[in-house]
Amino acid sequence: MADPGMSVTPYWELTFDADGDVDGPERDRLVAQVTEQRVRDLIVFAHGWNNDRSGATALYRRFFAPIPGLVPQARIGYVGVIWPSMMFSDQPIPDFPRTAAAAPTAALDADNRRALVAVFPDRADLIDRLARMLDERPDGAEGLAEFGRLVRQLIDGERQTGVADTEEEGEPGVFTEDPATACQEFAEALAAVRSSGTPGGGPEAAEGFSIPNPWDGAKELLRQAAYYTMKRRAGTVGEQGLGPVLGRLAGAAPGVRVHLAGHSFGGRLVSFALLGLPDGVRTVKSLTLLQGAFSHYAFAERVPQAPDRSGALKDQQRRIDGPLVCCYSHFDQALGTFYPLASRLSGDDRTCLGREIAAVLGPQWGAMGHDGVQAVPGTAQLDLAAALNGSLPASGCVNVDAAAVVCHGGPPTGAHSDILHPELARVILTAGRIT
Repeated sequence: MADPGMSVTPYWELTFDADGDVDGPERDRLVAQVTEQRVRDLIVFAHGWNNDRSGATALYRRFFAPIPGLVPQARIGYVGVIWPSMMFSDQPIPDFPRTAAAAPTAALDADNRRALVAVFPDRADLIDRLARMLDERPDGAEGLAEFGRLVRQLIDGERQTGVADTEEEGEPGVFTEDPATACQEFAEALAAVRSSGTPGGGPEAAEGFSIPNPWDGAKELLRQAAYYTMKRRAGTVGEQGLGPVLGRLAGAAPGVRVHLAGHSFGGRLVSFALLGLPDGVRTVKSLTLLQGAFSHYAFAERVPQAPDRSGALKDQQRRIDGPLVCCYSHFDQALGTFYPLASRLSGDDRTCLGREIAAVLGPQWGAMGHDGVQAVPGTAQLDLAAALNGSLPASGCVNVDAAAVVCHGGPPTGAHSDILHPELARVILTAGRIT
């Protein structure tokens, strides 16, 4: 078992590379020891954006900490999934002092450069060029066009990694549209959320608001390129890595009840693990998404704007012997503002700012963590209090409005990482019927 400083025990880690290959000794240790430890319920948690193992482990330590006190008689084991993702250093995480972020800036500082090089290890020179352009801000449309070309070059090697959330989804328009237009949109959105005075970033703009320089949004274009890579990579790690590991675990310990949970892109990872489960495996008893950063149509039977097409995970919730619970919050600026902009920066109506962006661009560009699972008939709708007071269904898709606790965080991501709440740990326990 990993990390003797973990807040819970027994605890294991599973480490995956970008292609979904698992650390063999870690996997074998989990499979061998879960029965020895008399584990009945195994909570498997996947982080979202993150820079290193220590950051992921710190998240797990804090999130898992209240669980033993909530169900003291339960025989629970815990798994922290470690996979290669990244976090920009100016992304604030509420109540997480270890990663306290500096004020967001338009430049690429040394910490962010190192993080990008870790994600794209063969593109250090290209990242240096992008950093210089963010510092120098060359005049004219040619400068932004060159910046956009370099950003597209950065992600070229990973465009085919993973699968899309829906059959109609291709490469986000943010990487194919005119870079000056994309940067201008991001600059306006950043100005809107930074001028808000509400906890999660309301729509009220400061008096005297003016159109910002498009270079103010250029770093956001680069940030979205990294997020796009992380999103696709999460699908690969889930389907090619975690799913088969869960299958092996089911063969060795068929009585262990598995409960999947994931934050941000980690939600996509654990969801796509359902695609990688071997046929007949029924040990997954619940799946809980915390601010899931992927399309709210991923499980759709039919995508509303394209009725002949479906979500990439259509019917996969039926592989769960229990509920699929999606916690969401309208205070999540990363998903309410920048996710839809990155998914689709085209069309004639681009006058929206802040939380209005998701509505104006259309629901086809929405994310799980902003408004929950969509276009799955029978999906239940609950607030957090109802979910924790006995109303959570025992199966099917369930949307839980978690804005009562997921509401704090500054720009540019808002409340996206505000998940360190015992109420959310209770959601996982309730979904899994862990008593």
